[in-house]
Amino acid sequence: MSESNDRFMRTRALLGNDKMARLQSATVMIVGLGAVGGYALEGLARAGVGNLILVDFDTIEPTNINRQILALTSTLGQSKTDAARARVADINPACRIITRNVFVNQESIGELLATKPDFVIDAIDALNPKCNLMEELWRRKIPFISSMGAALKQDSSKIIYGRLNQTRNCALARFVRKRLKHRGVDLKQIWCVSSTEQADIPETALFMEDNEAQTEGRRRHTMGSLPTITAIFGLTAANEAIRRLTGEGEE
Repeated sequence: MSESNDRFMRTRALLGNDKMARLQSATVMIVGLGAVGGYALEGLARAGVGNLILVDFDTIEPTNINRQILALTSTLGQSKTDAARARVADINPACRIITRNVFVNQESIGELLATKPDFVIDAIDALNPKCNLMEELWRRKIPFISSMGAALKQDSSKIIYGRLNQTRNCALARFVRKRLKHRGVDLKQIWCVSSTEQADIPETALFMEDNEAQTEGRRRHTMGSLPTITAIFGLTAANEAIRRLTGEGEE
């Protein structure tokens, strides 16, 4: 058995040769390589997905280390796309990687989606870019999964995968639903990862951060989060992407 086949022997044993071939020929775009997107990337890379398009405009800061798999002492100051490229290459040197260091907005979305991904994982945490991307993916009929709010949550048993119109107890999902419904998007056709947990928010959990995850130079609220919860969100998104790409998941 070759080294290449040996890396994914257990995945192939479970899925079979045909489905493994689908993963190896698939192109998946991950938009946002932070706490959720980084773990989604890890799951896809280790499953043997053969083509990845990685999108993020940010660099790795010390405050990322508590929850982001790409954030290490050795990667501080690197762009998240560079750190992601290096990590994937170490997992699967045969994976073909495209990186895009861009902020997602109306101007950049068209160019990004011109790459024609088979599937997209939306791990953006800023409301406007997220809604713009989700709307455009829906209109172009590009299959995707979106992550809702993982911050402030602590109960892993309340994390679910389902339709956007069925989410509850998630402030981000509520805002997204309102905006997309106003734009004519059918919420029943949008699949996402969310938590139904009614969060008990301590006073210290919301604060202003000057140097992390700024949105085009603007300060914004930062929310406390656990690495375990954000990881489960990301891995759930990756798992459903794998199921969809191999013909097992929801359409």
